[in-house]
Amino acid sequence: MKIAIAGKGGSGKTTIAGILTRLLAERGQEVWAIDADSNPNFGVTLGLTADTMKAAKPMPPSILKEVAMEGGKTAMQLAMPARRVAEEFGTRVSDRVTLLGMHTIEHAGAGCACGGHARVRNLLSGIFKEEGVTTVVDMEAGLEHLSRGTDRHVDMLLLVTEPYFKALETARRAAELARELGIPRIVAVANKFRSDDDLAAIRNFAQKHDLEIVGEIPYDEEIQRADLAAEPPRLDGDHAAVAAVRKMVERLQV
Repeated sequence: MKIAIAGKGGSGKTTIAGILTRLLAERGQEVWAIDADSNPNFGVTLGLTADTMKAAKPMPPSILKEVAMEGGKTAMQLAMPARRVAEEFGTRVSDRVTLLGMHTIEHAGAGCACGGHARVRNLLSGIFKEEGVTTVVDMEAGLEHLSRGTDRHVDMLLLVTEPYFKALETARRAAELARELGIPRIVAVANKFRSDDDLAAIRNFAQKHDLEIVGEIPYDEEIQRADLAAEPPRLDGDHAAVAAVRKMVERLQV
């Protein structure tokens, strides 16, 4: 299964992507974690050190090739099998998790991240069930990944939202665009709620806009602690957010 995680900036999508990836690996699955954000932080939530993150290189343009199409048109596609991309350009996080990076903006005025989006889009297109992996993609905040069709080939889009209008509205707009792309399953995750009223606000919004809520994750001091320490949240212990993501994994039937 290929799962993309998106939402407004600050909604907690990267943290949820990291916990989800680690829990899937804990269950014995091989996971390819794709950081499709030009401001990459997925590796931190997986437990990589700052030095390892700096040493990791994004997928190069050479993983794609231009092919001729009917009518004289051309298109880009993978120049090698998806597993070879993971083996040659991925960073091993553990024996079950490999991190792949899209693109890092290293210089001001360097231009758009169009090439990075194309690499992720074509990699997702080239990952088939016979690869035997689950793919979790941490998308860039906002909506551009949908306008570029970066997540066109995923099986599920998880829209992370907080109990605030801007976050909810971003989820609504993203759901509309995702439906246009034909993504098979589009669902919402209620995140960082602090009260019954917060949760009710997200539930009401989701019901109004025909969004299934698959996870309800309360505000948790452990997430704040881990973020300040630049380390992944602890999976052991009595942590409400991690427990809620565990419950969500069961519901997703990944």
